[in-house]
Parts: sequence; C-alpha cells; structure tokens
Amino acid sequence: MSDPSDSAPKADIAVIGGSGFYELLQSVQRVEVTTPYGAPSDAVSVGTVGDRSVAFLPRHGSHHELPPHRINYRANMWALRSLGVRQVLAPCAVGSLRASLGPGSVVLPDQLVDRTAGRVQTYYEHGATHVSFADPYCASGRAAVLKAAGEADADVHDGGVMVVVEGPRFSTRAESRWYASAGWSLINMTGHPEAVLARELALCYTSIALVTDYDAGVEHGEGVSQGEVFRVFAANVERLKGLVLKTVDVLERERECACATALDGMDLPFELP
Repeated sequence: MSDPSDSAPKADIAVIGGSGFYELLQSVQRVEVTTPYGAPSDAVSVGTVGDRSVAFLPRHGSHHELPPHRINYRANMWALRSLGVRQVLAPCAVGSLRASLGPGSVVLPDQLVDRTAGRVQTYYEHGATHVSFADPYCASGRAAVLKAAGEADADVHDGGVMVVVEGPRFSTRAESRWYASAGWSLINMTGHPEAVLARELALCYTSIALVTDYDAGVEHGEGVSQGEVFRVFAANVERLKGLVLKTVDVLERERECACATALDGMDLPFELP
C-alpha cells in the first residue's frame, strides 16, 4: 500500500459527509487513495470552494452501502491527511436527547462520549503513545461555523455532549433516558473513532450535527424511525451545505489551535503522511 503520488491534487480542508453533499465542490477530480489500513470508504473528490482547495469523502460510500460499524475510519482519515488535509468538517445526522433541541437544530458539540464496541480506534498499536483528547473538537473550527452562521441561522447551537453508540440499531427507551440523565445532548453512530483518529493525525476536527429526531426516551410515541431521520435530513441538507460552504470560506488558513501541536514532542510509531 502507498500514499498518493506527488501528482495527486492536494487540499487543506476536507468535508466528510453523506447523501446530499456529493455536488458540494466545483472542478472535481476523483483520487483513488490506498493506505496502510486498507481502502477508504470511496475515492476522494478534490475540488474548489471559492479559492480554497477542498476534499470530499462520502463517509458511508457513494451509495451509502457502509453501515456505521463497517466504515474503515482509519483509512478515511489517513487518506485525507495524505492529500494534504489539515482541517476536517464533519456534518452528520444526530438524535436529540434534550427537548430543547428539536429536529432541524444544528449543534456544534464540544464533548464526546464513546459507547461503541469493537471498533479499531487508534493508529498507535506499538509503544507508549497517548494523545490528549480532553477537548475532542477544534475550538477554531467551531468558531468558524458560528461566524458562518451569523444572524442568518438562529438555530445553530454551540456546545453539547455527543454520545456515539455502536449501531446500526437505534436506542431502547431505557438507554435513551440513561444517556439523557447523564446530561448528554446528542446521540450519533459515526462520530467515534473519527474524532480521535483525527487527533492522532494532528488534524482539526469539527462536528456539525443536524438533529433529525428526538431519541426514543425523550418523547412518547413510536420512537425513532429510519424514514423520519432521512426525511428531516433531506429537508435540511441544502441549509447544511450552505453552512459548510460558508465555513470553508471563513476558516483560518494558518492553524493556531491546539490540534496543530497535539503530537509535538511525541515519538510516533509511524511517519505521518
């Protein structure tokens, strides 16, 4: 396996998304990337947003064929870094654990709780290498999203705890109430190990979470359905794309956040791409 050749197009920003985001970029070139961890979810599309070079990777594959627990997260993040990416925007669908965050709300979580099981969640398979993960998300990235939203989108909320579950099933009511009682705000199936792998590669990672439903224990009724999740996401995807595009425009070109120096002074068991 090898990283992309020197002739492959480069990007400093990446968007990892799903359906509805495939037409995000202009002047697109698809790049097949191989990694030491296998193949990423799909080819990476590299194009432009204004004067910024941006990569797009469909998290679940171009036909949404990969369920959350079958995504090769290590290959995805490695492929993006090998193309020059240093800042990652990660729009995703989430359930709400709070009555105050209804469907259509956009949340920028600042904390993460891992409730997955069996996922490979590190590049550090040898030696004593321990990355700081106290603050999982990039503060500069969140600030850029808020700036992009401005006064035009009042339903964008900064901060909150996102719990990531294994899936692909939705939660029971008891699980949902347990998560809510812990004070957590959102529930998702793909945010981990994506975030920690980004940190292990010294990438900035910003989750942009669109609430598609109330989780099972928040409201009475039938509980979460896949159809409802897809319907609400589709209804809001243009708004979410617009927010991502504006964020790309206002992201600082020089990184001065803690993410950029997360690996300083550490002896890594591999050479970074």
